[in-house]
Amino acid sequence: MTEKVGVGKAHSKIILMGEHSVVYGYPAIALPLESIEVECCIMPADDKIVFDFTDTLSTAIYAALDYLNQTDVAISYDIKSEVPQRRGMGSSAAVSIAAIRAVFDYFGQEIDLDTLEILVNQAEIIAHTNPSGLDAKTCLSDEAIKFIRNVGFETIDLNLEAYLVIADTGIHGNTREAVDKVAAQEEANRPYLAQLGQLAEEVENQIKAKNIAKIGQAMTSAHAILQKIGVSAKEADHLVEVALNHGSLGAKMSGGGLGGCIIALVDQEPMAERLSQKLREEGAVKTWIQKL
Repeated sequence: MTEKVGVGKAHSKIILMGEHSVVYGYPAIALPLESIEVECCIMPADDKIVFDFTDTLSTAIYAALDYLNQTDVAISYDIKSEVPQRRGMGSSAAVSIAAIRAVFDYFGQEIDLDTLEILVNQAEIIAHTNPSGLDAKTCLSDEAIKFIRNVGFETIDLNLEAYLVIADTGIHGNTREAVDKVAAQEEANRPYLAQLGQLAEEVENQIKAKNIAKIGQAMTSAHAILQKIGVSAKEADHLVEVALNHGSLGAKMSGGGLGGCIIALVDQEPMAERLSQKLREEGAVKTWIQKL
């Protein structure tokens, strides 16, 4: 007899524009990375699961079981993730989505997107204290997402003839420390944050116009401002410089900063592949290519 297994999957995300300025009411644009996945399997076990409510994954599984009135069940789980942790790629949200889907699948239950998003955000509070919901929304979407704090979310149609190269510095990002650092110098940083907000709006307009050269220019400008407010890292700065010197239309750090990933925009797939290789040669621990 085949053992019952519940399976759930989710994908990653990356911030294109708007990190840090989003905290102050300006727009952010995030992209789903559908080829970078997490898979969770839920299986029967001899003992009941011990929940750790300081852990996002454990909290997500509990949230799903609680919703289904099954918290007394004896199960175990297995996670396979291509999403590196603490790199601004939505690891905790993706893991939570996959785990919740796996629990529902294990019990043969359907789950609608609204319920899934609510349960994921419950778990995300553990990881991020006061999550904006952007990670969950983008990891649940197959379209780009624009987010404005206290306003909400909307989708953006990309459909660009372009490629995004994502490169992992290998350094854990620290969003909380970076946000606190910006807030500590809020008055001095206000003009920079406004500029970042304007650049995010510019990118949204250029996405509609399908002008990838101007999108790239705005990305590079944003990185220079993020450097000025002190949230980049030398490893990220180096990879951005490498990208700009090897055919990228624009490049910037992505996410909270002080580590994490950089992203670079190119207009042709062969160029994306060459740049990926060069970035690995120059210190990136891993790269991915996303068609936009």
